[in-house]
Amino acid sequence: MVDKKEINSRAYLSSFNFKGTDQQKKVGTLSGGERNRLHLARTIMSGGNLLLLDFAGCAVVISHDRWFLDRIATHILAVEGNSEVVWHEGNDQSYIEDLKQRKSPDADQPHRAHTREAR
Repeated sequence: MVDKKEINSRAYLSSFNFKGTDQQKKVGTLSGGERNRLHLARTIMSGGNLLLLDFAGCAVVISHDRWFLDRIATHILAVEGNSEVVWHEGNDQSYIEDLKQRKSPDADQPHRAHTREAR
């Protein structure tokens, strides 16, 4: 079962480039790339709602600590108001400056979420 769909195991493995006799190999004999593809296949099959891939020299950090982010971040993927996603090349301080120019001088200040009153 993958994403609530039933799929043949050989067809599923072939979608990760495991063809023919490659599907019969023991895990211990797989190359590094084959093992990575197998781990990805198993992860997707088990489900989840977040997948972080590790690339050389890359770390994904989720934090509200601006001092920390200002010192380590080179790129920022920010989720702003109304679930707007913004990609910014630079550290946290340059992102805040850009945010204030695009939105308003107080755009970096926390705002209370408004909800409808119960009736």
